[in-house]
Amino acid sequence: MPRLAVLPIAVALFAAATAHADDAPAVTGNAAIASDYVFRGLSQTWGKPAIQGGGDYAAANGFAAGSWASRISRRSFPGAAMELDLYASYGRSFGRDWTWRAGLYGYLYPGGNLDRASPRLPARSFDTLEANFALGWKWLTLKYNDALTDYFGADTEEGYRGSTRGTRYLQLDAVLPLPGAWSLALHAGRTHYASVLRTPLPDGARNPDYSDFGVTLKYQLTAHWALSGSMTRASNAAFYRHAVSLLNPDDTGDIGGTRGFVMLQGTF
Repeated sequence: MPRLAVLPIAVALFAAATAHADDAPAVTGNAAIASDYVFRGLSQTWGKPAIQGGGDYAAANGFAAGSWASRISRRSFPGAAMELDLYASYGRSFGRDWTWRAGLYGYLYPGGNLDRASPRLPARSFDTLEANFALGWKWLTLKYNDALTDYFGADTEEGYRGSTRGTRYLQLDAVLPLPGAWSLALHAGRTHYASVLRTPLPDGARNPDYSDFGVTLKYQLTAHWALSGSMTRASNAAFYRHAVSLLNPDDTGDIGGTRGFVMLQGTF
């Protein structure tokens, strides 16, 4: 789905959330400096630091919406210097300690396109729209994400057999409070692509499916600032250990594997 289709959908759902608010909404902002931007176990900055920030809106009736942005690497997203996320959802609590939430999440890459790659490839946007559903119990959340578009531009132009629309990501997250100002977050996820490469990579890998795991230890410095350290691990090293830059086919990097990074984050 092209950018002109993804953006109106995300904006329309954001407008729907704000239009149906019953009471005064809670609006919060966040800003962070991270030594790496890791998304679903893979580095989006090729191991480089990132400045990030966004804002969230939560209404008393269960609607929520927000936006978030981060620096990314042009090696993976030629022509784009930033990822801009727009999202909205609706959810409620039920029973004792249970919650559910469903929504849409749009990932936009202003200026990013495969026709900015070197060597140049057929035009293809990286913009992606996902539908998601989450079920929570106390400190535990199970979430299912399904791509309604090609998955971050992966299609025949990038050597896949067909469209990656329908790529799925299943994740399980837990946030555990610890004594004092400490907390521990645990994560496990599994990405299942809707297609595979036509031609195997030099080491024989053809299937991009992988699992990722993470652990984050956070310390609340003040009411508004927190410092955290994270370790992540992505499987399928054969596919992600030698990722090829879209700006230079001779430039490769390990965007998966085991990674550690730190983050200073403020909420307002």
